[in-house]
Amino acid sequence: MASSRPRGGSFSRNISSAATAQIPGVKLGPNGTSFLSSGIPDLDQILGGGFTLGSLVMVMEDPEAPHHMLLLRNFMSQGLIHKQPLLYASPERDPRGFLGTLPSPMASKEEKSNERPSEQDANLRIAWQYKKYFGEQNSEVQRGGKAEYCNDFDLRKPLERHFYSGQRVDCISLRDSPNLVPLLERCSTFSAQISKSDGNITCAGRIAIQSLCSPQCDFFDKDWEMLSFIRSLKGMVRSSGAVAVISFPPSLVSPAFLKRWQHLADTLISVKAIPDEDKELAKLLTGYQDMLGLLSVHKVARINTQVPAILEATTFSMKLRKRRSLVLECLNQAPVDGSSGSSYGTSGTCSGSSKTGNLDF
Repeated sequence: MASSRPRGGSFSRNISSAATAQIPGVKLGPNGTSFLSSGIPDLDQILGGGFTLGSLVMVMEDPEAPHHMLLLRNFMSQGLIHKQPLLYASPERDPRGFLGTLPSPMASKEEKSNERPSEQDANLRIAWQYKKYFGEQNSEVQRGGKAEYCNDFDLRKPLERHFYSGQRVDCISLRDSPNLVPLLERCSTFSAQISKSDGNITCAGRIAIQSLCSPQCDFFDKDWEMLSFIRSLKGMVRSSGAVAVISFPPSLVSPAFLKRWQHLADTLISVKAIPDEDKELAKLLTGYQDMLGLLSVHKVARINTQVPAILEATTFSMKLRKRRSLVLECLNQAPVDGSSGSSYGTSGTCSGSSKTGNLDF
């Protein structure tokens, strides 16, 4: 008897999306892919939805500025908001202390409107400092009891301790380790906890590794060992419901191995600082004085499809909106009137000026 089940194409995969849609912090994409938010709304839109679930993301650091830490902080905070398991590795002696620097999500417009005091609250005559305890109970509930897929984070406000004080956060220091075997074992244990069951994802997790080839680590000159670790980690992540983000200084990797690292990455991003006194660049770009640095997207993960990703732009400026939240903007050529550019998420064009006039030749 012929089966009534429809037959998919030769390049399609039979993936159950019903269970995946119920996982907090996971968004369904085309071709049966799923996304985890990077913690930066503009970066999610640039990548087509966020970091692909089961992918390896590599961030090339700038030795002159710690801009890669902004990406790691937002990535980790977004996972903790969604109560996703987190594994963090760092060359620092106390990596858990880094959790205290993670940013807190900013209140949305709907939350601010709901925070207006009611008549019942006005009748309660209590000291104002006790009101914060009422806010902590409702801080996890957003937009009808569900957390947002991607939040805007306030870099000046630390994340509340109860988000990362649970047992689903694991930290490991790479400084005293002579090799990468302990880290590989921790990653294997972490991936096994969020592995797929019959092809369905039951839980999503995040792995963040800071400065893999840092000179503070004893294995920073063992190129083949680090290459083998990256290859093994990519296989673990691909077979589980996790996303791994690795930052590394490319200047400390030999050119031959640097190409291998870039080839293993599903998504490849680089950050670069901007000189403070570059007069030529200041005349060329709009909003140069407000830029923190440049972010370039060299490679975008393409899983379950053979269609390449075509981006409108590959290099973006990193800015702080109201000195709080991180935004990405297209690089705009400075117009005559000196108007500033707009965020990538709010503008689909690369033109910073809205005025029209006669052309001068």
